[in-house]
Amino acid sequence: MGCNQVALSNGWVEGKRRMDHPHEACAVFGIFAPGEDVARLTFFALYALQHRGQESAGIAVVDQAGEVQRHVGMGLVSQVFSEDHLARLQGNLAIGHNRYSTTGSSRYANAQPLVVSSSLGPLALAHNGNVINAQPLREELAEQGIAFQTSTDSEVIAHLIALAPGPSWPVKIRRAMARLQGAYSLTLLTRDAVYAVRDPLGVRPLCLGQLGEGWVVASESCALDHLGATFLREVFPGEIVRLDRQGVTSFLGRLDARMAFCIFEFIYFARPDSVIDGRLLYLAREAMGAELAAEHPVEADLVMAVPDSATAAGIGYARASGIPFREGLLKNRYVGRTFIQPDQRIRDAGVRLKFNPLPHVLAGKRVVVVDDSIVRGTTTPHVVALLRRAGATEVHLRVCAPPVKHPCFFGVDLATRDQLIAAHKSVEEIRQWIGADSLGYLSIEGLHRAVGLPAERFCTACFTGNYPIPVQLEMDKLALEPRAAAPAPLAVLRS
Repeated sequence: MGCNQVALSNGWVEGKRRMDHPHEACAVFGIFAPGEDVARLTFFALYALQHRGQESAGIAVVDQAGEVQRHVGMGLVSQVFSEDHLARLQGNLAIGHNRYSTTGSSRYANAQPLVVSSSLGPLALAHNGNVINAQPLREELAEQGIAFQTSTDSEVIAHLIALAPGPSWPVKIRRAMARLQGAYSLTLLTRDAVYAVRDPLGVRPLCLGQLGEGWVVASESCALDHLGATFLREVFPGEIVRLDRQGVTSFLGRLDARMAFCIFEFIYFARPDSVIDGRLLYLAREAMGAELAAEHPVEADLVMAVPDSATAAGIGYARASGIPFREGLLKNRYVGRTFIQPDQRIRDAGVRLKFNPLPHVLAGKRVVVVDDSIVRGTTTPHVVALLRRAGATEVHLRVCAPPVKHPCFFGVDLATRDQLIAAHKSVEEIRQWIGADSLGYLSIEGLHRAVGLPAERFCTACFTGNYPIPVQLEMDKLALEPRAAAPAPLAVLRS
């Protein structure tokens, strides 16, 4: 892909990052299926997982000679791959990746899967998550002579596995896991097998399925549905799973005393048709809306949701409250999905470009608006203003997540603490800031009731500040970027 296209894409991505929602890190996929067109199947799986990352995409396969062939590019899956690309990726096993950057900038060099060499042959890796001790590990590896090609923590993981002592990949992976701290759901590609690895805390999702005589792993079960694969189970925290001609083999990687699954997967990240821990996310989000209605009732004429992520919760609020559900905003689902850089007028009108209100539905109405979260508080005031201009007489905002007060260091782009509006404003101050008539956040207890799973399974650090493992409280996303040399001092001109 040309450099100009990459630059334009990055500019638009940086613009999107200012939107008022958290952003996921990545999607991973892996398949072992002799006789199948594994590259094409990986392409469709990545298409189903596009919501998890839109900055870059890539596929790696092992060819008949046992070598790893890959194609990566910047942008959406449909922009990165053509029929010619897929036709050149021939083999029986493959992994794929969609990226949203949380460590390392959004550039071609950081696209995945990435490939490194080892004593056992080539290793390709796709990573979802964030390793919080990547910097000291990288410095240690650099002292051993490793020349890094990217600025990602993912490359640190790949080299750590490749250099780990051991006669087999499971042994190497297990020894690398003993050194890693943080979140990592991985798919790994070797000459004869695909491996799936999940960190001991189980921060990010990863599931296993069967496709005919073959096997697949994916970040979410929705990808399996699109391929016609049968969901078998989730990869357990701390587990290593191998897919090869012997079928599925499980190895113990590393155990931890607790789980810390990211609660935002239930609130926002994962697709509503995915199943996590036996719970369909659509139903969990409906239950969040019902809990909101119980915790924050209000007299109103209609309930609407900020599309699309809060639709199920909006329906749940309406059903529990007895207030009719209507669509009040229509979403342009193609905003940001272009390499054409918007001009300044479009940047300034970003919310109007993304949402269009329905005045004939809203005029003269008291409206309950259900949204999934408020992070920076930058977009929500514009949404409220749109609804008022469309004729809404009252706007009551209900939020499916508790106030986000702390940054995430485990693979979610939540901004720094000084950018989080709830970290330095009360609920009443936020209500005034966004211009709503009332504002209600779902409590942590209500959130756990809606999810319907034990509270101790989840990481809620973004709400509470109680991280599952100690973290450096301010970590630079670009900490692994190469530092430019300081400019030489300017000479002083004397007359």
